[in-house]
Amino acid sequence: MPTYAYACTACDHRFDAVQSFSEDSLTICPECGGALRKQYGTVGVTFNGSGFYRTDSRGNAGAKKASSATSKSDSSTGSTPAPAKSPASS
Repeated sequence: MPTYAYACTACDHRFDAVQSFSEDSLTICPECGGALRKQYGTVGVTFNGSGFYRTDSRGNAGAKKASSATSKSDSSTGSTPAPAKSPASS
């Protein structure tokens, strides 16, 4: 079950409450009876794998692919194409 942080708008009392998703939010401060407000904080997220870092630049990878593609096209233009296979008779 998630833990939610609340703060009172009247007395600035802050506390955490463990509630399920289906429960209604708390609205009354247990200290003074004032109105409560949910506090939202940062969430710790970890990205695993390649592609999430500044050093993983697509510019270098694209240059490698382009150079290999040009070398393939250069080598294929110098050779003759393979003869077509004849269809099998039934």
